[in-house]
Amino acid sequence: MADAAKSKAFDRDMNYIPDRITREPGLSQDKYDDQQLAVPTWPAEPGRYRLVAAAACPWANRAIIVRRLLGLEDVISLGLTGPTHDPRSWTFDLDPGGIDPVLGYERLQEAYFARFPDYPRGITVPAIVDVPTRAVVTNDFPWITHDLFFEWRDHHRPDAPDLWPDDVRDEMEEVMQRVFTEVNNGVYRCGFAGSQEDYDAAYDRLWTAMDWLEERLTDRRFLMGDTLTEADVRLFTTLVRFDAVYHGHFKCNRNKLTEMPALWGYARDLFQTPELGGTIDFDQIKRHYYVVHTGINPTRIVPRGPDESGWLAPHGRGEGRRW
Repeated sequence: MADAAKSKAFDRDMNYIPDRITREPGLSQDKYDDQQLAVPTWPAEPGRYRLVAAAACPWANRAIIVRRLLGLEDVISLGLTGPTHDPRSWTFDLDPGGIDPVLGYERLQEAYFARFPDYPRGITVPAIVDVPTRAVVTNDFPWITHDLFFEWRDHHRPDAPDLWPDDVRDEMEEVMQRVFTEVNNGVYRCGFAGSQEDYDAAYDRLWTAMDWLEERLTDRRFLMGDTLTEADVRLFTTLVRFDAVYHGHFKCNRNKLTEMPALWGYARDLFQTPELGGTIDFDQIKRHYYVVHTGINPTRIVPRGPDESGWLAPHGRGEGRRW
């Protein structure tokens, strides 16, 4: 992540390794996608790949959640890095000896260099690694979760949710785009603003979107209606970090998530879904942001709060399964 002092307005680099893992070579199973893909593709083979992620990172947290929701735990293995990293790479310091037991690596950087010896960009999570070659396949996070749904359907659990329903697909794409630009990215735009003017503009954009979401979720259980979709997964990973990190650390402090009745109830509903809430580690989340972002928090002091017990309070947003 770039230090705010080195640039003014935050601009996320979206140039990722474009490779896709697909059911058929060169083809997409999503009818909304270009059927013939113009990027390299790899075969969807159970046991071949390892998803490397960090519980602390919201972008990686998406992939961890979707893998669980679809029941792919025995199909694609999971390697977890620690919550902090240096400028070189995320590291496997949670594993015995600091070595990933499948890849044999100390740093995720090694998987990138195994494929691209002079890889010029940041070493990001999530990343999917080809276990036989121990080389990275892709780190293109929006497509990773998309393809876990569309390209690995033969291996989903029988009761897996339909995360990309056809009947709301067009609207869902619009909702996800607004969530990404204004909320997922919006909190970073506030946190890494390099001038008061850029911060003020980012703050206004974020809260316009948060108010839109509060209104949207007042009369519906999930973003697209009565069932959980990919859109909810994408919003959840930001909301669950909001009061713990973004409210203070990123100065997104008009109010707390707990002070927005619909969004707070919605977030608790998702958190109390085991496949989502079971992936959340607030200690790792706070350590990542407050320790790594020294340009924002030079003391690297990690706050003890907020109280996490409220996440388990009744949410009153429906009964039974979410799909």
